[in-house]
Amino acid sequence: MGESRGTPSGAGGAGAQRGTGAQPGAGAQRGMGAAGHAEAGSEGLLTIGEFAKASRLSPKALRLYGELGLLLPARVDPVTGYRLYAPGQLEQARLVAWLRRLGMPLARIRELDGLDGPAVAREVRAYWAQVEDDLAARRDLAAFLIGQLSRKDTAMPHTERPLAIRYAALTDAGLERESNQDAAYAGSRLLAVADGFGGSGGTAGAAAIDALKQLEQGSIPAADLLNVLDETLTSVDRAVGEAVAPETGGDTNTGTDGDAEAGTTLTAMLWTGSQLALVHIGDSRAYLLRDGDFFQITHDHTLVRSMVDEGRISEEEAASHPQRALLMRALTGRPGDRPDVRLQDVRAGDRYLLCSDGLTSVVPEEHVRRTVAGTADPETTVRELVALANRSGGPDNVSCVVADVTDAADAVDAAGTANVAGGAERAR
Repeated sequence: MGESRGTPSGAGGAGAQRGTGAQPGAGAQRGMGAAGHAEAGSEGLLTIGEFAKASRLSPKALRLYGELGLLLPARVDPVTGYRLYAPGQLEQARLVAWLRRLGMPLARIRELDGLDGPAVAREVRAYWAQVEDDLAARRDLAAFLIGQLSRKDTAMPHTERPLAIRYAALTDAGLERESNQDAAYAGSRLLAVADGFGGSGGTAGAAAIDALKQLEQGSIPAADLLNVLDETLTSVDRAVGEAVAPETGGDTNTGTDGDAEAGTTLTAMLWTGSQLALVHIGDSRAYLLRDGDFFQITHDHTLVRSMVDEGRISEEEAASHPQRALLMRALTGRPGDRPDVRLQDVRAGDRYLLCSDGLTSVVPEEHVRRTVAGTADPETTVRELVALANRSGGPDNVSCVVADVTDAADAVDAAGTANVAGGAERAR
């Protein structure tokens, strides 16, 4: 992946913060929305009770927002300590109330200080897109828990026919990149693709996959799968943070702007023998070929994808949009960079494709589908897909992992595998 990738600083990252941590004093002070403060005295100002009633914020909330520097009083009486507010602050106070009803964290609201209306609207749109992504992940989790807790006779022996997977992976630098910041891995339980960006992106992607490899040690009961994944993703966050720390001056809690930011996408599947757990953040993708139908089972965490979802641009416009590579979510070592997790039911005959955008950004989906559906085995499929990307110009690193779900009895002699990391292929 080239170094033009990154995450926007205004979308959940570090934004402009004015008035942060300021304490209300005796004079007129500036915080979010403090325009309209009186010059002096209390004429025309509202008491905290009057302002609370007009703004529909409680006095307790107003005191908290003042302590946080989010909504400072126009004047604090130096003798009594009474807080007084200007009528001109009501509009901003109501905005804060509305944003809190949306569930927006106070720290993120504080980042809106000084932004004009259209800029605030963009931030709200980005926040809500993230909320909907998180809601989809929680919906999958709820469905899994309902299914697990509703099962009867859980102590009875498992009678479903055993399944197995055949798999292969391949990564290539492409025709224009001097180095390969992609990483891919295929093993008996773990399938993964990572697409790094920034100077430490390749290291970050490899670190994320290495942290996931601990999942291949020992068996994981289906009922414990999500708990085990949650614990492992904490290790993934830590590993990525350590990988990008030299680029962020050792501080992974605040990203840097533009090309200086480093991180990685991650799309991975954990195989338990009867289920696949899907882990995803960024714009690498997972596809499923089932009964002749081919469809994407991940959601791109990009600015352009959110614009398509909102109806602001068409799919055709998205394909050539100048910001189509701008990520809204990725692993960067910052707190909150948590991938989506869901469970995928599997059937014998399913074929899964995991790939970086070095494939999907240059090869039409129909051509990808024909290749995935028309090749006999995973090893041939990954080679054909990488070749297809390079025949289409190969402007970026490209990585592919393909896995076929088969009956265990049919997989006894299926030893074809490929383990790949940073462009070095090893097959056995």
